[in-house]
Amino acid sequence: MHEHLREWIALSELPGIGPGGLLRLMQPDASGDLADQTSLLQLSHHQLRSLNLPVQTIHHIGAYQRGEWPDSAYLQEIDRWLQQPYNHLVTFNCDRYPPLLKQISDPPLLLYISGDPDLLHLPQLAIVGSRSASRNGIALSRSFASDLTASGITITSGLARGVDGAAHMAAVELSKPTVAVLGSGLMNVYPRQHQSLADDIISLGGALVSEYPLRMAPLPHNFPRRNRIISGLSAGVLVVEAARRSGSLITARLALEQGREVFALPGALNNPQSHGCHDLIREGATLIETSAQIIDPLASLLGSYCYDEKREATDSIKLTDAEAVLLDQISYQLVTLEQLIGITGLDAPALLPQLVAMELSGYIANTPDGYQRLI
Repeated sequence: MHEHLREWIALSELPGIGPGGLLRLMQPDASGDLADQTSLLQLSHHQLRSLNLPVQTIHHIGAYQRGEWPDSAYLQEIDRWLQQPYNHLVTFNCDRYPPLLKQISDPPLLLYISGDPDLLHLPQLAIVGSRSASRNGIALSRSFASDLTASGITITSGLARGVDGAAHMAAVELSKPTVAVLGSGLMNVYPRQHQSLADDIISLGGALVSEYPLRMAPLPHNFPRRNRIISGLSAGVLVVEAARRSGSLITARLALEQGREVFALPGALNNPQSHGCHDLIREGATLIETSAQIIDPLASLLGSYCYDEKREATDSIKLTDAEAVLLDQISYQLVTLEQLIGITGLDAPALLPQLVAMELSGYIANTPDGYQRLI
């Protein structure tokens, strides 16, 4: 392994001090770049003590200087992982490090990435919410993710069950890239049932991202820290469903601290999974009913091309008269095939070809619970 990477791996795993504290110790030069990102690792025991560093931090730096840490077998495993063409290790001082993430107060010193690291430089919106979301919450996550993805925005989330997984799946179904930020190592995808989804994300040009060592277990305290990366990568955060103690509220509040936009979907008053969203709206989050209400406030950050892809797709594919009539019967709320048969008086063989054509044109989404209008 190149000594440069060994140094950054050691810095990122130093116990007793976080990335924000480490970056403050690495004095920037006049240009704002890190003058010598590894100088901390070369200081003497006396110099380290003068910085009032924790004992365990000083102990690990001493072990690094003696070549005893990080363990050579561990570094060899990272080397083997990096031999795969889609695996990358991006350090804080690298040009491939995401510029938006660099702006937060405690950016990770390095990122393990499976997939396309350059995707992290493109406009992103985070979609987060409850792991135990309602059927309507899942449908809304898929619908907004589909619409925003079709508009040229990359969807970022946490690969969790519920809202997160639905958002990623919507992008995958459109064969578009999406970014999943894990609270575990990339060789220990969590939850396990999303391994195939993770594989699809990589194969479609998306990215799995983690600051944690490759085999790190999904420990509970990893996830709140992971959330700062989700919000830090994104121009804004959309909360779909969240109870009052949901981890997605952490992501939303981190986004506010980072100067990012926060959006929330209102829900039924008697749905506990909506109470967190209602709290966010009372605290100043933007109440959202359509994807356009997200795109418009972010236009300056996201760039005008976010409109172009969707506009070109819909302008170039005109509906037939029959399809236009049918589209008028499909609202932004879910409607089943059986309901459409009742509304239109047409049978399934007559409806299905029109529905498929409108889905392929990007006018509607076909979800497990029915059809939903997108534009």
